Amino acid sequence: MIRINEHYLKLQASYLFSGIAARVNEYQKNHPDREIIKLGIGDATRALPMACIKALHRAVDELADDATFRGYGPEQGYLFLRQAIAQNDFQARGADISPEEIFVSDGAKCDTGNFQEILAQEITVAVPDPVYPVYVDTNVMAGRTGGLENGRYQNIIYLECTQANHFSPEIPDRPVDLVYLCFPNNPTGATITADALTEWVNYARKNKALILFDAAYEAFIQDETIPHSIYEIDGAKEVAVEFRSFSKTAGFTGTRCAFTVVPRKCRAYDKTGSPHELHSLWSRRHSTKFNGVSYPIQRAAEAVYSDEGKRQVKDIIRFYLKNAERIRQGMEQLGFSPVGGINSPYIWVDTQMDSWEFFKFLLEKAGVVCTPGAGFGACGQRYVRFSAFNTYENTEKAMARIKEALK
Repeated sequence: MIRINEHYLKLQASYLFSGIAARVNEYQKNHPDREIIKLGIGDATRALPMACIKALHRAVDELADDATFRGYGPEQGYLFLRQAIAQNDFQARGADISPEEIFVSDGAKCDTGNFQEILAQEITVAVPDPVYPVYVDTNVMAGRTGGLENGRYQNIIYLECTQANHFSPEIPDRPVDLVYLCFPNNPTGATITADALTEWVNYARKNKALILFDAAYEAFIQDETIPHSIYEIDGAKEVAVEFRSFSKTAGFTGTRCAFTVVPRKCRAYDKTGSPHELHSLWSRRHSTKFNGVSYPIQRAAEAVYSDEGKRQVKDIIRFYLKNAERIRQGMEQLGFSPVGGINSPYIWVDTQMDSWEFFKFLLEKAGVVCTPGAGFGACGQRYVRFSAFNTYENTEKAMARIKEALK
């Protein structure tokens, strides 16, 4: 008799964004003439930068010629891309990260979910609340939690993020083994200062903990006092793994390319307390279960770091931030107190009511889709998240509809 992994039965019926899509599709089926404006999921809507398109075409032409054809590439990613990443994203900001410490993948979502596989089942895990659901769900799948009670899983340590602490999680009052941090934050749009991030690094070093730092939205940071990478903090290479993505930076949501940084100094421990390189463990896992991102996509990602690519990416980021400013401004004019939308494409709004009810209200009365905060955790119960990933015209139209619906 074949048995299932019963930890999957602890999960909620559907992944948050799949559930939202199902509700929107059901509404559209019953109201086929209603135009729906989607400000919910964080899916890029602008075309790829032209520098990337040109690089894609050149790479595809190479594959059309026997002399330049490439088959399997290195699982860790081609050196040309890893060198560009190391130089531009880290070394240029004073972070000593080498190309060999970078692993190219098909998405930060995949990597943040997969990384926990190389860690022991009995570790203690701390996550912010609200939080990107993948961090929690993958630990549920791995068997590190108990059942779901009142919106929270047993055996997970939740670090509440509220207006009182500016939506930045506070250091736990006890040792934990694994901590997830995401800045600029999804879903709140909050950022973290260098001083606050230093406290987290010091905590991890003291307790021999590991920080999984999700920096998928770092390209939206406009304030130069805000760190783009955890490796800008002294000692972080000993205790942190960082995840990055080209999805929101350059619109690679459909083409799929990201990377994870695992410094050689970063250690975890076996049951005897002996240290082991996480780099070698992740490399073993990565090369066993992944065959690498396609050559044309990696050439397109490399083009992000060209002079042309950098200019075009900045234009795209400015475009989305203009949408974010419009949403933030519009919600403020309607009497709300939004967070985010300045160094982030997300705007987090306290609705003073159940988030799913507000979602339903906007869908039915305004034809606008947002993301209910309850899907990100108990602390998101009365919040909703708006995404800046749409056209400016649709953003203007959505704010006008919301204003009319709230009259």
